Amino acid sequence: MITESGVTISEGLAELRKYGLDSIPGGGAEIFDKEIRKRICPEKASAERWLEIHEVAHSLGIPSNATMLYGHVENYAHRIDHMARLRDLQDRTGGFNAFIPLKFKNANNSMSSLGEVSMTEDLKNYAVSRIFLDNIPHIKAYWPMIGREVAQMSLLFGADDLDGTIEDTTKIYSMAGSGEKNPEMSTNEICKLIREAGFVAVERDSVYNFIHTFAL
Repeated sequence: MITESGVTISEGLAELRKYGLDSIPGGGAEIFDKEIRKRICPEKASAERWLEIHEVAHSLGIPSNATMLYGHVENYAHRIDHMARLRDLQDRTGGFNAFIPLKFKNANNSMSSLGEVSMTEDLKNYAVSRIFLDNIPHIKAYWPMIGREVAQMSLLFGADDLDGTIEDTTKIYSMAGSGEKNPEMSTNEICKLIREAGFVAVERDSVYNFIHTFAL
């Protein structure tokens, strides 16, 4: 949209902010390694471009989230390189609110021949993310992707944030064989899941301002 308008990233984001944009999501990061991006998402922006957009957004007072797609053709070195670039940017700007590991699901896509990593690997990835990204406040478990039980367990492995009442608005994950056949939870169900893990359920807004604590 900014390119089509013939303006710079800074000019475009500043205009959007003037009209109400106060945060941006972190999708499209996938894995930053150049060769892997050529293989799995050649149509997407480069890692450098992705990081530039978020750095400019942060400089304009627009916070964002960051994601990492894991469990496909990457290895641990690629994951650490990805997180290191995010951590370095966060050191400069402080603009990331949350890091969201996204598990690769292999149904109905061009990499369907690949297997999927185990629940143990999911939990290890959350734990490493929480330790390594010590300057990003929140680690989000995207429960429609990994399933409710693994999301609940992730709260014991470093995650402190769950997506809310999704109602299958992200059908791409269902199509890819997500951990949830019916990705929808009520507020009461989410609170119950959090309490059973030994934590207190708290509602927040999209930029992590506290709204209220749910009664025990």
